[in-house]
Amino acid sequence: MEAMLTVSTSIVEQRAYHHGDLRAALVSAGLQALESTDISEISLRGLAREVGVSATAVYRHFPDKRALLTAMAMEGLARLGQLQQRAAEDAGDQAFSATGRAYVRFALANPGLFRLVFTHCDMRSDSLPEGNLAADMLLGRAAKVTGGDKAAARRFALQAWALVHGLAMLMLDGQLPADEALIDQVIDGPSMWPQRL
Repeated sequence: MEAMLTVSTSIVEQRAYHHGDLRAALVSAGLQALESTDISEISLRGLAREVGVSATAVYRHFPDKRALLTAMAMEGLARLGQLQQRAAEDAGDQAFSATGRAYVRFALANPGLFRLVFTHCDMRSDSLPEGNLAADMLLGRAAKVTGGDKAAARRFALQAWALVHGLAMLMLDGQLPADEALIDQVIDGPSMWPQRL
C-alpha cells in the first residue's frame, strides 16, 4: 500500500518566497499565461498553483484579478518603453520614426499584452509613473520639433501616438496586413515627421 504524502501549504509558500519576490513571480506567471491564454481565463488561483503558493498568499499582494492585470499592464508598458528606447538609440537621426516602428512591432509580437496595457493603464501623462520611457521619450522628441512650445509638443506627440496606435490596432484586428513594408511606408511617410528627431 502506498504511503500518502502531505505537504503543508506553509512549506510550499516558504519555497516560493525563498527563491524571490512573490509579487514579481505572479506578474511574470501572468504575463507568460497571457501569451497562450485568453485574459478571461487567467485566474489568481491558477497563477497561485503555477507559482507554487496558496491562493491566500496571492491575495496578500493582489486583492483581486484587476489589481494583478493592472500590474501586468504596467510591466507591459515598461517593456514597450525599453524596446522604444533601444530602437531610438540604434537609429540615431531617425530615432522618432524608429520608436514608432518599435511600437507597432511590439503590438504585433505581443497582442494580448498590448491590448492589456491599453485597457488597464490610465494613459494620461499625469497618471503614469515617473520615468515612463514611452511617454517621456515621445514628449521629449516632440518638444525638440516644436522648439519647446509645450502645447505644440503635446499636440505633435498625440498625432504621432494616434498614427502608430491606429496602425497597430488596424493590423491586430486584421483590417490591414501585418506587413513590415507597410509599417515602414506609413511611419516613414515623407510628410509625417521632420527627418531629424
